[in-house]
Amino acid sequence: MRKLVLYTLMCLDGAVDHPHRYFTPTERAGQPPEFDAVMDDHEAKVIGTQDAVLLGRNMYDEWSQYWPTVTQQPFADFINTVKKYVVTSTPLSTTWHNSEAVEGPVEDLVQDLKAQPGGDIGIHGSIRLAQSLLNANLVDELQLVVAPAVGFPGRHLFENPTDIRRLALRSATSTPTGSLLLTYRTP
Repeated sequence: MRKLVLYTLMCLDGAVDHPHRYFTPTERAGQPPEFDAVMDDHEAKVIGTQDAVLLGRNMYDEWSQYWPTVTQQPFADFINTVKKYVVTSTPLSTTWHNSEAVEGPVEDLVQDLKAQPGGDIGIHGSIRLAQSLLNANLVDELQLVVAPAVGFPGRHLFENPTDIRRLALRSATSTPTGSLLLTYRTP
């Protein structure tokens, strides 16, 4: 059975809204975060197991305009070609290769996708969608990239958990720039 894997960038205090600010020495709005070689290798490993991605509508609208225009690897080639399921109740207003709007209960979508043959299913960005999937106990693995920074405004991944859950740490790696790569399995 396929796994649902949440890959997210965050700062040490859990904020997730501005990763370009957490992972760069200066704030450069509209640019992707800068990773060191260990972070790049980790990202390539995570996305290398995925053949489908779930996106929320806002992330789709933003990324469908951004990622086709840049060449930052390995993510640009991955996200521009992978099958993208966009959780939305309205038709997509922009076209992006291999994207499909899906509506209905997200729990049903995830169960259907997990039952199909294939690789892992990724969640990238899409914080509200990620939060709802976490609250519904549908996420199998968390891949957290934690920047050595605190104090940024915005949403946090675990803002309003619906219950207490213990996660199983599978790996923890520090990077040359002081970030942490954390892998957790959910019960």
